[in-house]
Amino acid sequence: MADDHEKSGTVSGEATEALENVHELVVNAAQDIGGFIRTQRESAEVSLRQLAKLAGVSNPYLSQIERGLRNPSAEVLAQIAKGLRVSAEVLYVRAGLLEQRPHGPIRDAVLTDPSITERQKQVLLEIYDSFRSENDKLQATRPVADPTAASDASQPGPAEPANDNSPRVKEYDND
Repeated sequence: MADDHEKSGTVSGEATEALENVHELVVNAAQDIGGFIRTQRESAEVSLRQLAKLAGVSNPYLSQIERGLRNPSAEVLAQIAKGLRVSAEVLYVRAGLLEQRPHGPIRDAVLTDPSITERQKQVLLEIYDSFRSENDKLQATRPVADPTAASDASQPGPAEPANDNSPRVKEYDND
């Protein structure tokens, strides 16, 4: 019975340690996103008051976010991103709300396009990712093609000559 008590004490100790680690991660994430927002705001030469107005939050709340005292919601992050003219995805990744996706020319072009909204960027990237995923699955189920084998009938090949019944010009010998 004493062993059971020791085990439960150990489990409780491990659980407490795990909770402390989670708390530390949350605090670090809040400080990281806050510091990142502050850096972006300062490099954009936007005052705290201006960004708060653009994001639709109070000055004290934005200040608390920047100092890592508050962890903003995804909606507030999207508004801050809009005010800073950066991608909301960047802020979501920094805040730990999204996993970082691999970069590429298409993704970078979508994320930096100022003519579309953050929501449109997210939808475009989700569609793009779903197409890539679908194609990867199809590629995995197809047998590897032998480059020396005849071409696949389902793939378009070279154009075949048309059955042309049009009149032909007769050639004459000039002897």
